[in-house]
Amino acid sequence: MKTERRVEKLSRAIRYTQPDLTVVLENVHDPHNVSAILRSCDAVGVRRVDLMYTSESFPKIGKKSSASAYKWVERRHFKSVGECYSRLREDGFIVAASVVSEDSVSLYDIDLRGKVALVFGNEHRGVTEEASAAADIKFQIPMHGMVQSLNVSVACAITLFEALRQRISSGEAGKSKLSEAEFEKMLEEWTKK
Repeated sequence: MKTERRVEKLSRAIRYTQPDLTVVLENVHDPHNVSAILRSCDAVGVRRVDLMYTSESFPKIGKKSSASAYKWVERRHFKSVGECYSRLREDGFIVAASVVSEDSVSLYDIDLRGKVALVFGNEHRGVTEEASAAADIKFQIPMHGMVQSLNVSVACAITLFEALRQRISSGEAGKSKLSEAEFEKMLEEWTKK
């Protein structure tokens, strides 16, 4: 019975996978932030995160802090913005960078239902000028306080759940976006984890 429940839980998570939504982390150095982002990705159904580490080393992630989301979210590593963005665009993604600037649009004014890669930057420096300039869209989360700054993991979670909200509202989130073959392959892989 326990095995049946596990397969049912795995099947449900795979069914709601969002292969057309991904996250890019640029030089995010705090392992707790990376772990929190991986948990948010898993919660929304994002199964792959792209990691750009051009000036920082990828932090060591503990199993406790990631609450085992580490094993459910695939990671791809890139050493340059150009390499990462080229790969995303080859895969059909629009690149949307979280940047606080005058030419950024509100998160709530962008359509997050298509193939979109959400870029978040380093805790202190934010998204680099290179990554910002090369993005298709620059967005920011509206804030009304004095600080005008959120922790990167919080900003990522807010953005991911806005994407999920849009997808639920349009009826897209309730439908599997995987072919039967993709579903079966993922289920086979996940039952071995």
